[in-house]
Amino acid sequence: MRVAIVHFVLLYMSGAEKVLEALCELYPDADIYTHVYAPEKISPLIKSHNIRTTFINKLPGAAQNYKYYLPLMPYALEQLDLSEYDLIISGESGPTKGIVPNPDTLHVCYCHSPMRYVWDMYHEYMVRKNRLLRPFLAYFIHKLKIWDHSTASRVDLFIANSRFVSRRIKKYYRRDALIIFPPVDTDHFEPAHKSGDYYLWLGRFVQYKRPDLAVDAFNKLGKKLIMIGEGEELELLKEKAHSNIEFMGFQPFEVIKNMLAGSKALIFPGIEDAGIIPVESMASGRPIIAYNKGGIKDTVINGKTGLLFNEQTSESLQEAVEAFETKLDKFDSNFIVRHASQFSKENFKHKFKKIVNEELIKYSSE
Repeated sequence: MRVAIVHFVLLYMSGAEKVLEALCELYPDADIYTHVYAPEKISPLIKSHNIRTTFINKLPGAAQNYKYYLPLMPYALEQLDLSEYDLIISGESGPTKGIVPNPDTLHVCYCHSPMRYVWDMYHEYMVRKNRLLRPFLAYFIHKLKIWDHSTASRVDLFIANSRFVSRRIKKYYRRDALIIFPPVDTDHFEPAHKSGDYYLWLGRFVQYKRPDLAVDAFNKLGKKLIMIGEGEELELLKEKAHSNIEFMGFQPFEVIKNMLAGSKALIFPGIEDAGIIPVESMASGRPIIAYNKGGIKDTVINGKTGLLFNEQTSESLQEAVEAFETKLDKFDSNFIVRHASQFSKENFKHKFKKIVNEELIKYSSE
C-alpha cells in the first residue's frame, strides 16, 4: 500500500509534528508532502522519510515568510500529483486537505483545526492588521473560506483531535468527525519526589496562548512563575513582568521535563484545540490551572487533575491560583499520572490504524 502524508509546513517541532511522528511510525514507508521544509528544524524520524515540497518552498524567503504565500497554497496543493497512492493522510491546520485525490484513493484528514484565521478567529486576526491592508485581506479570506469549505468534499473521513474541533468541523464543513486525541509520549515523563515553589507556563509566546494573562495575574499574586518558550510577545512581556516572574527562553526536552515535574502546577490560560502540554504536565504528576474552554475540557478533570476557571481574564486566573493554594493536598500525583496515560502515543497509534484499516476495507469493497 502506497501512503502519502500531507503536512502544512516543516519548520519547527510542535504538537502537529508530534502527530506526524506517530504517523511516520505507523507508516514507515510513507512519503511526506509539505509546503515549506527546513531540515535542520525537524526530528530525525520525520527526516528519515522521503519529503517532497510544493513550489512554495522555492519562493524567496519561504522559510521565514511562508504566511505571505498563503494565497498561493490552494493552487500549490492542487498541482500535486498523488495518483500513485492508495491512502492519503492530510494533517489540517493550514491548507493541506485541498489536494485532489484519485477516485480509488482513501483520503483521511486528521484535523488539528479548521484554519483559525479564516473561521473562528477571523475578527481577532483582522483587528491586528494594517488598516490599509484589511480590505484586501478580507477579500482574499472570503475566497479562501469558499475554497476551504468546498475542499471538505475531497475528504472521505475526518478525524478530529478533540470534541472542540469536531464541533468546528461540523459548523464550518458540515461534516461529522471521529475523535482521536493527539499522541503524547507519556512514558517519557515522571513525577518528582517533591514539587518546587514555582508555577510554570510553557509554550510559544503568541497572542492566542494568552501569556499576558499569566504575567498580569502573577504580577498581582507575587508568587513565583517561570515561563519557558520563545515568540513574538516575549520581549513585551519581559518589560511588564515583576521580579517574581522568570523567563528561561527556549529549553531542551530534559530541562522542560524536570521543570514540569518540579512545578506546583502548569498555568494554561489560552484556548487550545487539544493541548499536548497539559497532558505532559499530568504525565509528570502535576495538575493544571486552565481556562475552561477548548480541548482542555477533554483532558483535565476539574478538581482532580487540575482546576478550571471560567473567564479568560487575569482576575479569574488569579482567583484560581489562590483557590488552588488551599487545595494542594487534594491532588493525587499517582492518579494524575494514571489519567494522563490514556493519551499515550501507543493508544493514538492503535486507534488510528484500527479506524483507517476499517475504512480501507469498506472503501475497497464498494
